[in-house]
Amino acid sequence: MAAPLEHVEISNSAVHCTHTTENTSDNTKVNTDEDDDDEDETREPRIRETPEDIKLEAISNTLAFHPSRDILAFGDLDGDIYAYSYSCTEGENKELWSSGHHLKSCREIAFSGDGEKLFSVSKDKCVHMMDVEVGKLVTRIQKAHSAPINTLLVVDENILATGDDGGTVKAWDLRKGSAFMDLKHHEDYISSLAVDQAKKILLTASGDGTMGVFNLKRRRFELLSEFQSGDLTSVAVMKRGRKVVCGSSEGTIYIFNWNGFGATSDRFAVKAESVDCIVPVTDSIMCTASMDGYIRAINVMPNRVIGCLGQHVGEPIEQIAKSRDVHFLASCAHDQLIKFWDISKLPAMMVNDYRKRKKRDGRLASLSNKALGGNDFFNGLVEEPEKMEEVEGEDEDEEEDDSDSGSD
Repeated sequence: MAAPLEHVEISNSAVHCTHTTENTSDNTKVNTDEDDDDEDETREPRIRETPEDIKLEAISNTLAFHPSRDILAFGDLDGDIYAYSYSCTEGENKELWSSGHHLKSCREIAFSGDGEKLFSVSKDKCVHMMDVEVGKLVTRIQKAHSAPINTLLVVDENILATGDDGGTVKAWDLRKGSAFMDLKHHEDYISSLAVDQAKKILLTASGDGTMGVFNLKRRRFELLSEFQSGDLTSVAVMKRGRKVVCGSSEGTIYIFNWNGFGATSDRFAVKAESVDCIVPVTDSIMCTASMDGYIRAINVMPNRVIGCLGQHVGEPIEQIAKSRDVHFLASCAHDQLIKFWDISKLPAMMVNDYRKRKKRDGRLASLSNKALGGNDFFNGLVEEPEKMEEVEGEDEDEEEDDSDSGSD
């Protein structure tokens, strides 16, 4: 009888020891987990080359950078406007406020020169002015146009220009809240507006294939250019005011001499579905966005496609904008994302007049790692990143030879 009793005592002792070992292991595990938590808390956040993408609830039509702060605003198809602070520190993009005052799609937004106000136009035919600090609606101009408004331009602290789907252009005196110029000379929608450095001449691009010239000081219409094939989708002043460039729905860039607006002085066929947006980076280099989802860097005079800055894979791009320090370019597209691209190296790039034959492999030079889009399908279409401080002129194809790019 003693042997069985002794066996029981040993068994109990063994069970007790096992529990002690398990508890020790559990305590060690808890301590390890606590150490991991401490490491996570003390670990410095990752610094990225560009801010993270912003995911949207609806497609954004328009976006704009604040002129003096790290703030990006954008408007979407639902008529909502958002303001975000952005940062290269991972996880630091923050929504500041949102506004739903527009009843229909927000078509375009723009900050005032001092950054205190945000202007917006919409399919609901209204012009809104908001307080940037709190996102509060300050002024609403109801029925500002008889047709949906498509574009706007802040000319100076007192003047705002707008264009609508019917081809009407208006200039507004913000002090009075009324239009001092109301003219209709286009037969189709106004797609884009630009103004010269003197704030005197307003330029318009239209879906009727013409560029319009309006004198803001004299409040009158000057002239229309000759008709181009396809819609004119964008307009910008380049080469220190000596040239005006227009993008088109057919992927051709039309170039006008200043004071020679009646006919083009040059044209440049880009291998793109369209040139919907133009943002000048320097006097000679501009960024363009297209229906094919690519963002291209293009030099004007000599006319060259420098390379690809980035892409929304397979998605049409609605608009692009550059930051105040010309470090970032932001883009919004039908994938419901806002993406940021590094353009800090573009101003230092030089393009040679010499044209050499390019290999006809259909690839577009990549200006950044992000230009590849993270999709293996495009690795065969886009070259790997390379040093682009000096870009030699290249013959893209026979279409692009339709250019007297030696002129200036």
